[in-house]
Amino acid sequence: MSDTPPGDIQLPLMQHLLELRTRLLHSVLVILLIGGVLFYFSREIYAAVAQPLMQVLPEGTSMIATDVTSPFLVPFKLSLYLAILLAMPFLLHQAWAFISPGLYRHEKRFAAPLLASSILLFYAGVSFAYFVVFPVLFGFFTSIAPEGVAVMTDISRYLDFIITLFIAFGLAFELPIAIMLMIWSGLTTPEALREKRAYVVVGCFVIGMLLTPPDIISQTLLAIPMWLLFESGLLFARFIPVRDNDNPHRDLADD
Repeated sequence: MSDTPPGDIQLPLMQHLLELRTRLLHSVLVILLIGGVLFYFSREIYAAVAQPLMQVLPEGTSMIATDVTSPFLVPFKLSLYLAILLAMPFLLHQAWAFISPGLYRHEKRFAAPLLASSILLFYAGVSFAYFVVFPVLFGFFTSIAPEGVAVMTDISRYLDFIITLFIAFGLAFELPIAIMLMIWSGLTTPEALREKRAYVVVGCFVIGMLLTPPDIISQTLLAIPMWLLFESGLLFARFIPVRDNDNPHRDLADD
């Protein structure tokens, strides 16, 4: 049994563009709405985000603002970043609603759970960075400060630092999704990936070096979970049907 080819339902280009504009507008409005609500609590939110560093700072020290506008702009930027993070399920749903009419039925059945898993994995990566990486990282950095040096981090630089780590860990935790997509599309096989396991481990550390600040701790804390996620991707890959590129109209689930 085969699906109706998406090409049989042709919509005018202008209609596609109008739909894209509508979905982008909805996405921006949701981000602004969530950001506006979060900005009202921006001081409390920043205090919570700064907690991993504040609890390990030496007694008598605190974070500082070296720029005149930082006390306003930093909480505002944090509210905007957090709004995008919280709105991610809605944003991905809008993207899915735009592209799904062009997919075959068996592709939709495969893509829908993959989309939900990617959201959960991204949030898992962000949570791992906040609850596991930050306490270890900040505890180490504050403990090795030379004698006579007061550790007083600028709030703007701190925000840039944690946002970088949030994005790095969020994207790194998408590795199982990337593996399953490559196997489903026929670009590779689980056996081929197992044979290249040693190269993948080295690649995890290289990626950790590129995505994280230049310190061995954060690089290692990113590389090891990536390697474990690679192994989990191989574990679940055995349940993935390989796409028939010679006959993409065929519904593999109906064979």
